[in-house]
Amino acid sequence: MTIKLSKFTRSNFLFILSFLLVQNVSAQDNAYKDSLIAYQQKYINSHEVVGKDDRKYISFYPIDESYCVKASFKRIIDKEGFYMNTSSGMQKRFFKYGLLTFKLHGKTLHLYIYQSEALMQQEKYKDYLFVPFGDATSGFTSYGGGRYMDFRLQDIKNNQLIIDFNKAYNPYCAYTTGYNCPIPPKENLLTVAIPAGEKNYGKPVH
Repeated sequence: MTIKLSKFTRSNFLFILSFLLVQNVSAQDNAYKDSLIAYQQKYINSHEVVGKDDRKYISFYPIDESYCVKASFKRIIDKEGFYMNTSSGMQKRFFKYGLLTFKLHGKTLHLYIYQSEALMQQEKYKDYLFVPFGDATSGFTSYGGGRYMDFRLQDIKNNQLIIDFNKAYNPYCAYTTGYNCPIPPKENLLTVAIPAGEKNYGKPVH
């Protein structure tokens, strides 16, 4: 037996279906924002350099899920490594681990991902991956020395990696002096603005 739906019933069904889809997308969006708010709060509360009284000066761009992208990963075998400049003038040795390619607001972009020679010797951090980068906000609304993102080897799945710029954070040098903060190489300087993640530290550095 075939049941025919009236135009009114079909309209109601489509309306309800559309409503449920919108509600589901909205719930996912809220869950994402809630997770980022919790992440940011934990970051602030556990900051190792900024004292409790000064943590109010740590701020972030508005959370924007469009800055969470899926990148393709291409492995690079780098046995020689290179020396990355730091804010103190000292150099630290890194190895290129791979190249990330992704689209952001219609533009194809690239970032290299590195491994630190020093951290590779430590059991706790031997699977640690590092992405320092600069963008068009650097020196204006974000720290001039660039920002960082951290990953683990297991974050790369099927030659893909999720990059969430909302989790980009400042090096310690953004808050005080006396640290050897790696400076993003020219190959990791993006010409576009990335208004996501941590902004300039609000308190003057002495």
